[in-house]
Amino acid sequence: MAKTTILMAIKAAEHQLTAAGQETSVAAYLMQEGQGWSFTQLVQHYRETLAGDQLATYHRQIDRVCDGEPAQYVLGHAPFYGREFRVTPATLIPRPETEELVEWLLQLPATSQRVLDVGTGSGAIALTLKAERPTWDVTATDISAAAIAVAQDNAQALDTPVTFAVGDLLTPVAGQRFDVIVSNPPYIDRSELAVMDDSVKRFEPATALFAANHGLAFYQRFAQLLGDYLTTHGQFFAEIGYQQGPAVRQLFATAFPQATVTIKADINGHDRMVRVQL
Repeated sequence: MAKTTILMAIKAAEHQLTAAGQETSVAAYLMQEGQGWSFTQLVQHYRETLAGDQLATYHRQIDRVCDGEPAQYVLGHAPFYGREFRVTPATLIPRPETEELVEWLLQLPATSQRVLDVGTGSGAIALTLKAERPTWDVTATDISAAAIAVAQDNAQALDTPVTFAVGDLLTPVAGQRFDVIVSNPPYIDRSELAVMDDSVKRFEPATALFAANHGLAFYQRFAQLLGDYLTTHGQFFAEIGYQQGPAVRQLFATAFPQATVTIKADINGHDRMVRVQL
């Protein structure tokens, strides 16, 4: 039987992905991540022969991506802020835009802060904040017990101590107050289904994607509750949909007339984040 080199396997996978209407770059990405290599290392190994079991595993991975499954779920992990996080269909795949939200939070004074991450999913925000600011006391909640289990696995793998709790929105931390509350809540209106990527609709958890009231439902709930959970000069940070800036600003400005509400654009110039400073 003819030997299959790494480069041959990648080229064959690219043709298969093209025929399935998927991004060809996934072929190299799956090989690279599967072997734990950098891109330079991948190129250096191009002419090496793949073992039969390695090739079979790679073929199965490519088949799953051709069927529309995100490569991160196929691999079982995704990068975020320089670290690898376990992901499953119980959690959203961390996105670069959310790294920008974390970057904004990291501009806060490095002094001790009591922080709550609501809807933590894989724990990407909470664990990154704790890893970057070890003196911060970080709690993370999610309505999904399966998501919290994934986040706990990530906390253990990253050796990052965060307190986790299961429950809806702020319910698990009733009676507590925080200096900072952050959330990447569901904010997609179901009217946007037609323009969404098919793999997102089929594989990522709908409960973490969609919200009622034109995608504003969770911001409305936060606006009603934050006063009871933030400290006197506490701050709320959240990711928002790129068309939601004016509505979100108005919502929080109405709820907290004395607060400073800031909408921040992402690297692409789209409204993507909100900060409410009490």
